[in-house]
Amino acid sequence: MPVLGNLFGTTRRIALGMGVDTTQSETDSLASLRDIGRLLCELKEPTPPQRLKDAGNLLTLVKAVWDMAPKTINSPPCQEIVWEGNDVDLARLPIQTCWPDDAGPLITWGLTVTRGPHKTRQNLGIYRQQVIGRNQVIMRWLAHRGGALDFREFALAFPGQPYPVAVALGADPATLLGAVTPVPDSLSEYQFAGLLRGGRTELAKCITPGLNALRVPARAEIVLEGFIYPKADATLPGPASYEHALEGPFGDHTGYYNEQALFPVLTIERITMRRHALYHSTYTGKPPDEPAILGVALNEVLVPLLQKQFTEITDFYLPPEGCSYRMALVQIKKSYPGHARRVMFGVWGFLRQFMYTKFIVVVDDDINLRDWKEVIWAITTRVDPTRDTLLVDQTPIDYLDFASPTAGLGSKMGLDATHKWPGETQREWGRPITMDKEVTRRIDALYEELLLAAHFKA
Repeated sequence: MPVLGNLFGTTRRIALGMGVDTTQSETDSLASLRDIGRLLCELKEPTPPQRLKDAGNLLTLVKAVWDMAPKTINSPPCQEIVWEGNDVDLARLPIQTCWPDDAGPLITWGLTVTRGPHKTRQNLGIYRQQVIGRNQVIMRWLAHRGGALDFREFALAFPGQPYPVAVALGADPATLLGAVTPVPDSLSEYQFAGLLRGGRTELAKCITPGLNALRVPARAEIVLEGFIYPKADATLPGPASYEHALEGPFGDHTGYYNEQALFPVLTIERITMRRHALYHSTYTGKPPDEPAILGVALNEVLVPLLQKQFTEITDFYLPPEGCSYRMALVQIKKSYPGHARRVMFGVWGFLRQFMYTKFIVVVDDDINLRDWKEVIWAITTRVDPTRDTLLVDQTPIDYLDFASPTAGLGSKMGLDATHKWPGETQREWGRPITMDKEVTRRIDALYEELLLAAHFKA
């Protein structure tokens, strides 16, 4: 079976998957991703119409969302071949072991489909899955993720009942990107994928009895259908009463092997696939890697969401060197003393994606926060360590962050690298050195003349 890797290895490919015109340059493709962010803003919190034209635009958006409702089809491509019984064997798939000391083969791009009790909306999430047997994987979803929350609610509502889960491998790019984008809770990720793609997402009903309520992408390459089963000796309701196994260690996006931890075991009852299926995979490690490139692209989607909530934010950047989420650089138009601290707390509390951001550096709008040289200059010239450092203790931290003293709980740090207003300093603030505009204009003109002369001389 062929293996597809590096699908999202460039920002232009990611932009293409999100329906952006990729005939543009790499820079323009990234900028166009902000339109996706603006769309999310309107879906999350529509702007109240001020004129009749605005009301018409809002109705157009509502109709577009309505028209992109997913549809279930018969005889889907993802069910052209069905393995069941003893034919279910994950060793028949080219699931790779990524790093020398990994615990075993790892499914890395599995689109996991779950549903909570009494819910109509399905949750889509990307969770890594360690293969531990011919038909078993460990589902590594952290407690705050949608899949884990659905599972917890089900385990409490229906103790002792198997929990149905489907995993799609090789879904189309728009659906995969929809699963990792902060889509409003009121909107299906399948519906959002349809908006990106410009066409309704086609779904297939799972064929394993007990999983019929779950829908998977009809054109996925491979689908795993199964259950998380309760322990035979379970006495109390809740997730702990279900089968768990020790997961890891695996090389992770941090550049380190992670600690072992207990997670639920998914037993696969059926595997369905296309007739000539591809296996979609990736690896994670120290940036730069494919997830880091994905983070750069999704950063542009997040900027308009932040700017709608905090109008003073003029730019925002999650450097890939910071594992794409552990450090945030924020550029603001400062208006009053303490402004930078307000923005720090606002960013930490705004989206779930920023829950694990350990470091926030706030700079003025004269600093290019995508240029480390300028950021370091701002830190070293505008920061007093005692006055401008904010430390917050006992906050949620990534479980993979072994630097924290307690798993899942640690501290955060903010740096105010903005110029200081009266009240923030007792001293006269320095004036940045800048070239005289007329001198700059004359030098630019002379430079163009020299380039032109050199061209004709050559």
